[in-house]
Amino acid sequence: MALTRKTTKVLVGATVAAMAMAGCTQKNDEGGSTSTDSGGGGEVTVAFVPKIQGIPYFEAMNTGGESAAEEIDGLKWVYNGPTSADPASQTQIVRSLIQQKVDTLVVAPNDPDSMAPVLEEAKGQDITVMTSDTDAPNSVREVFVSQASTEGIGKALTDNLMEAMGGKGRYAIVSCGETAENLNSWIEVQEEYTASEYPDAEIVDIVYAGEDQAKATAMAKDLMNANPDLTGLVGECTTSAPGVAQAVQEADKVGKVFTVGLGTPQSMAEYLESGASSFSVLWDVEKLGYLTAWAGYQLNQGNDLTEELEGADNLEGVSYDPETKVLLLGEPLVLTKDNVGDYDY
Repeated sequence: MALTRKTTKVLVGATVAAMAMAGCTQKNDEGGSTSTDSGGGGEVTVAFVPKIQGIPYFEAMNTGGESAAEEIDGLKWVYNGPTSADPASQTQIVRSLIQQKVDTLVVAPNDPDSMAPVLEEAKGQDITVMTSDTDAPNSVREVFVSQASTEGIGKALTDNLMEAMGGKGRYAIVSCGETAENLNSWIEVQEEYTASEYPDAEIVDIVYAGEDQAKATAMAKDLMNANPDLTGLVGECTTSAPGVAQAVQEADKVGKVFTVGLGTPQSMAEYLESGASSFSVLWDVEKLGYLTAWAGYQLNQGNDLTEELEGADNLEGVSYDPETKVLLLGEPLVLTKDNVGDYDY
């Protein structure tokens, strides 16, 4: 299921048409959208709570989830998240969904530790519990839908930055949430991999901008000012990736300070074209949303994910490890100025 520009337009068109005919999307109390047309009466409600609602990354995941609801008979998709990356606000939404007795609850937790007891509450109400995009490994979650392996992402970020920097130099990381499990696990790989494979390079600082692009830009400028010999910046999430590239562009340091990051195609296109960003490491975000909805339905129905994947032609490359309970989307996608236009989100 390679969701390129052409495929995305078809899927979005189908979703819009169905919405127009059936009035299938409505606003809920917290501002999220709820797809109520399940194609089969809405027997299984899969609710996804992102870290933050309204940014392109999670909106693309929602598009993928809506596509799954259009295709899978009996699946109802609910998307609702906080308007800031605030663990307390996210918890409030999760508890509201527990009270609504959704069938499957999927969370991308801002703070895995504080979310863990809330997920236990959900499981105690016989709700199927999952995580997606970022994990809460010490929780009762039954499956984690992972975008790519931790090693794969951390090494891809490092290798692509080192390619741009000539394999040496000093660089800094602008991350987002300090407690985000996925971001911290990638950073750990980057630290170890840089030390072992690139002895002439070093990470000089790691800062946290939340899910705020403007703050990431300001922090990147501060890092460049504080470290005149800095030659690299990593934007560790989809708001800081364009943020660090914007900082380099505005500081007129394109070709002097190289950036890579985890940015969505449309947010990175300008910077890849200008050279302010050398590479963006990501994955098919809409396919991740589709896989999340698909897994939420299958798991709630008691289906074996390995067996179901064997018959799912549109989920080629996806794998499931029953031991770790990780459903892996696949290998990271590297975006450049040559292929960034192939993706419509």
